[in-house]
Amino acid sequence: MNERLVNGGGSLRSLKKLKHLIEGKIQVQKWSPEQVAHVVGIAYKTVYNWIDQGWLDIQLTDLPDHGIRRHRAKEKRGTFNHGRSIEDRPHKVETRQEFGHFEADTVLSGKRKGQAVATFVERKSRLTIVKRLHGRDSQSMTQAVLELASQLQDKLKTLTVDHGKEFANYQTIERRTGTQVYFAHAYSPHERGSNENRNRVLRRFIPKGQAIEELSDHQLVQINWYLNSRPLKCLN
Repeated sequence: MNERLVNGGGSLRSLKKLKHLIEGKIQVQKWSPEQVAHVVGIAYKTVYNWIDQGWLDIQLTDLPDHGIRRHRAKEKRGTFNHGRSIEDRPHKVETRQEFGHFEADTVLSGKRKGQAVATFVERKSRLTIVKRLHGRDSQSMTQAVLELASQLQDKLKTLTVDHGKEFANYQTIERRTGTQVYFAHAYSPHERGSNENRNRVLRRFIPKGQAIEELSDHQLVQINWYLNSRPLKCLN
């Protein structure tokens, strides 16, 4: 492994420590390359490259997605192009210093129709809330957000989402909850990185192809607990 592959160089000893750290996180703690890259401050593609080059003793079976890298060349849920840009989001949301700023997304079962789940991740605490969606349209998501706002009362300050069609009723959400909704750029999942990472963990409990209808409410509650009881390095 050439030391120049690490930004700024560094000693061979520090490279070995980095190697053991990454291997431990992925193999033992079942982190994804994206989670490790975020914590150690490198590009996640670098971690994949090191795996491909054999510098990291990690097999594809060690990865949460078994080595299948997600490409977002096409958005299959349907999109729209309105709403407030993430570029207008207050800086305090980016710094994660204040509770109440959530990222939101939809996790599908792989079927064309049927239920889905909405995932909400609070940026400061990484609190994760999973809610059943009885449909895949904007009405179902809007109802889930209204329930979340009712549960959190005045603690739901902002939502950052993608341009999936399920968020098309963002104006109703803003009007009824007082919560501002911000939209990430297209094909920029890193702008909702906390939500993306938690969704990858969620997939280990709800694999693609499993019908959401098969999950009981008790199972969803248990999955919520599992997601929120995991130790997170970023929270010490």
